[in-house]
Amino acid sequence: MADALKILVVEDEPGQRELIVAMLAEAGHSLSAAGSVEEAIVAIKADMPDLVFSDWKLGQLSGMDLLNYVKREHPDLGFIIATAYGTISHAVDAVQAGADDYLTKPYQRQTLLLAINKVARAQALKRQNRELSSALSEQRALVGLVGKAPCMQQVFERLRRISATDATVLIGGESGTGKELAARALHQLSARQHGPFVAINCGAIPESLAEAELFGAEKGAFTGANSLKLGKLEAANGGTVFLDEIGELPLLQQTKLLRFLQEGVITRLGAQQEMTLDVRVIAATHRNLQQEVAEGRFREDLFYRLNVVPIRMPPLRERREDIGRLIEHFLKLHARQYGFDAPVLDKSTLKQLLDYAWPGNVRELSNRIERFVLLGDEEELRAETRPGAVAVKGGMQLPEEGLDWDAFERQCLAQAMARFEGNRTKAAKWLGMSYKAFLYRLEKHALV
Repeated sequence: MADALKILVVEDEPGQRELIVAMLAEAGHSLSAAGSVEEAIVAIKADMPDLVFSDWKLGQLSGMDLLNYVKREHPDLGFIIATAYGTISHAVDAVQAGADDYLTKPYQRQTLLLAINKVARAQALKRQNRELSSALSEQRALVGLVGKAPCMQQVFERLRRISATDATVLIGGESGTGKELAARALHQLSARQHGPFVAINCGAIPESLAEAELFGAEKGAFTGANSLKLGKLEAANGGTVFLDEIGELPLLQQTKLLRFLQEGVITRLGAQQEMTLDVRVIAATHRNLQQEVAEGRFREDLFYRLNVVPIRMPPLRERREDIGRLIEHFLKLHARQYGFDAPVLDKSTLKQLLDYAWPGNVRELSNRIERFVLLGDEEELRAETRPGAVAVKGGMQLPEEGLDWDAFERQCLAQAMARFEGNRTKAAKWLGMSYKAFLYRLEKHALV
């Protein structure tokens, strides 16, 4: 039997009403009663029940009138309706209007109790689903994944479906779209949430040290190895490892990573014995790995091992309806971070931010809002998000009023990144800059 419920019985015949109340009270439920729709509405307002059991015929009004009120004002309230023998059409109408169940008179005590228990279980399941959805929303907010756009809802749904598994995930998308946030969301929503989350940028590891960084090294394995070095995969044992910019991983380490994904074992550099690890692997890249495979820079077998569940993080230009929500989120987030009151943006500034292209995606938006929260300089924020100067055929045409060089340089960098979908090597080459100089300027303008 279901746990004790607060049940409102609505029946206009006093004898029948008392009988139903007695049966349900004997089963351990808490009862209240009403003889009309009007009395029932007053009772619901005075003390909200868990469930309403109502007869169809209730004087001037009907159980259907009460059902319509309940579903309009209290859509989560359970409702069972009793109809007379031969009036199955009434029952059908009631179910279509939102009734959770119906009984046809005359009915037995056991039939009534079964219907009550069935609806109680359904209500409990609905509450459970709402709580899970609420928890998921809280987790999204915790890791900064904010968005109502359809493309983001697809991302959330995919994260929800695979979070409880150990499936390997490959997250794609331009720089600044939130690939690491998605990885952290997967970790926090999984059974591994209390285990380690270890993030490593594969593009930032010198090739000569890549093996030791990932797989560890014994003391004396190479010059300078004065003690045992724990690799990132071993450090993530029992949790999740996030391999950012996986497309930058050298081919030799790609081979060793493939073996780990296939067998679940690693061998430290300089060691003879294999070690079994329990690690979920999430990888991310801004590159087109299929193209990298075709051009011989990435192993095809590793690509398919990583690409078990692909997730694409959409750029802001594909979810412009989320920009306002993100601005509000980052204003509150950074104000709380620094112990400030959340500032309010002027309407004209807000409109400019909503119209801005945000080539650096969510990361750029967060950085700009963080600086605004710290400095309170709205004019600087507006200057940074004005459209920059543009190149014209035959040379560069400068505006008569002069040029904001920092804003112009930033626009050039952002447009180069957008042109090559976040490929820094190609963007640097297109601008005629060395890779290191290009990276320095990306960091200077908060585009990384």
